[in-house]
Amino acid sequence: MFYRPGKDDHGLPHDPFKACVVPRPIGWISTLSPSGHANLAPYSQFNNLTFDPPYVMFSANQTPTAQQKDTVKNTEATGKFCWNLATYDLRKAVNITAEQTEYGIDEFERAGLAKVDSRISEVDVQGEKRKVPMVRDSPVRFECEHYTTLRLPGNPPVGSVDVVIGRVVGIHIDERVLTDGKIDIQKTGELLFVRFLRYDILTPPVPIARCGYYEYAIIRDVFEMTVPGLSEDVMAGLEGNSKKMQAVLGKDKEENGVMRGEDAEVERKD
Repeated sequence: MFYRPGKDDHGLPHDPFKACVVPRPIGWISTLSPSGHANLAPYSQFNNLTFDPPYVMFSANQTPTAQQKDTVKNTEATGKFCWNLATYDLRKAVNITAEQTEYGIDEFERAGLAKVDSRISEVDVQGEKRKVPMVRDSPVRFECEHYTTLRLPGNPPVGSVDVVIGRVVGIHIDERVLTDGKIDIQKTGELLFVRFLRYDILTPPVPIARCGYYEYAIIRDVFEMTVPGLSEDVMAGLEGNSKKMQAVLGKDKEENGVMRGEDAEVERKD
């Protein structure tokens, strides 16, 4: 089949577009309003953009009343937001925080989630410095500074979207999810599994992702593939290893007098 979105009727009972782009990481974003109210909401259009330095993005469609989402309002007003990894154990809380409530409602409290303060993300609330809260039981969390917002036009009432880009300035990783120095997908949900084991709540120790319609996925298995024939710096980039990348480029500069980065492919003339 083939159809042109907005021009042709695809002929299906449900729109297939979002179901074609799967699985999508969940941007579980926490913010603090200028008046000091905590906010937490999940966004299924979220991803990392680059790694050196690291940037992430999430996009938030307008509300049915054509207003910006609370997360966007807070991020633009304070310049701060945090991302929290959503796991299967936390799925019900993720769903509760997706409800659209009045501005200023604390979704942490509505979902029964414990907070933990960010380390370096502070917001000025009536002359007092307050830390942006994060989800305590999420095993991986980012602290981010707002870089820019790109507004994409769309059909009313909810088609227009704010694409929010932030630079990651702090990363929290619970060391119990590490295996041999790498984040172990199988371990990212085990913390709550162990914590609630005495109540016989047995849940898969896995992160969740968004699919199409009302569907979610759980990530159980991973596999590795390396691209053959690539140079050290390209391999470091695929790995997202900025330290290795800088070491390779430093060696290249020393040996060949070639500078990269901001001075890409500018040869030393001496």
